[in-house]
Amino acid sequence: MKEAVRIVVIDDNPGSLELLSTALTRPGVAVHTALTPVDGLEVVRKLRPQLVITDLVMSGMSGLDVLQQVVRFDPSIDVLLMTAHYTTETAVEAIRNGAADYLQKPVKIAHLRERVARLLASTEQRRKLTAALLDDQDSDFEGMIARSSPMWHLFAMIQRIAPHYRSVLVHGETGTGKDLVAKALHRLSDVTGQFVVVNCSAVVETLFESELFGHVKGAFTGADRDKTGLLELANSGTLFLDEIGDMPLSTQAKLLRALQNQEFLPVGSLKLQRANVRVVAATHHDLRVSIAEGKFREDLYYRLSMVELSVPPLRERREDISLLARHFAQKFGREFHKQVTGLTPRALIVLERHTWPGNVRELEHVVGRACMMTDNVLLDVEDLPPGLIAQNGPEIEEPRQGISPLADQERRIVEEALREAGGNQSEAARRLGIGRDALRYKMKRHHL
Repeated sequence: MKEAVRIVVIDDNPGSLELLSTALTRPGVAVHTALTPVDGLEVVRKLRPQLVITDLVMSGMSGLDVLQQVVRFDPSIDVLLMTAHYTTETAVEAIRNGAADYLQKPVKIAHLRERVARLLASTEQRRKLTAALLDDQDSDFEGMIARSSPMWHLFAMIQRIAPHYRSVLVHGETGTGKDLVAKALHRLSDVTGQFVVVNCSAVVETLFESELFGHVKGAFTGADRDKTGLLELANSGTLFLDEIGDMPLSTQAKLLRALQNQEFLPVGSLKLQRANVRVVAATHHDLRVSIAEGKFREDLYYRLSMVELSVPPLRERREDISLLARHFAQKFGREFHKQVTGLTPRALIVLERHTWPGNVRELEHVVGRACMMTDNVLLDVEDLPPGLIAQNGPEIEEPRQGISPLADQERRIVEEALREAGGNQSEAARRLGIGRDALRYKMKRHHL
């Protein structure tokens, strides 16, 4: 029989406790209550629940204090804060401190049940992701494939801020998948409108305002009809400003006013339009440097960067390379109607040695080209681009009889890494700076 989900509710208002307990109790869910933070934390330590729901303002100890102690005790326990004084800023600050969610009182029961169900589903997803990691299976979060800890941290942040954010700034090198982060934030939020993309590096400067705000007929030469701007299209949805660092300064000022006032003027119009949008801005530039150089407005930067997320480059999460390579091999195998299912160990070693300046996008292109060229079930070294092999191809020959001094040295290094890692292959691979598949290939090669 499956163990019941445990929820601890802490509130110094007995009526609120009774309401929440009644609303959340159902088959498979056990709700435990406490009138004081001290008693509540004692219940938490005793039961180790999946979720803690606590009021923010209580006598003796605040909800933020409760949050800090729960996170210190067990970071895997989700904490949902409730307050009668809700603001986006305080909600985001609470989430930065580790809260899983943040609700306004008086709580609407249907809304509470929905949020709790989402949090419990997220807990179950984390459990499955952990199991997938231990079983060496693929881990997919909103279209992003990863099993590295930097990416899991990013996934957790996306889940936590998605219901609350008004603006998010996403940093990352070209090709890291900033657009996937933006789409995940949109899908996991409660907005009802569209996801609208503005590629700030691709729009001609003279047409930028028209693209963003729209225009009326006759506003300029060639404006033969009214045009709806992308900001209006994103109303009640998400506006994704890709490569925001390339936006012209003149447009930056007008965008700032539009975001602050939630209204704008189409080009050539005297009638204000309303637009309630959430904004995700992405850049590969260091905007602080751009501000110092006079290329980006400081006030717009602070308006966009209420929350900042960083997408790590592929070279800093090498354990994801083999996972992504297999995913792309299977994807392109289907697309090109070939029976490609993965890569050989020596092909993976070549990929894991590469620095990937183009990040995930470069890896996708390399694997896609290899799938197009191959007739094999497994992609091998000869299917990879010659330049890639030339840079990263030493020591990929099949094992030969006898042990050379170089191979003997490699064996000792692998043995030492495994010994220092206590036999943990993931940790040994991290110490060696290679993926687990490459480590296993070397272990097999040296009969370890």
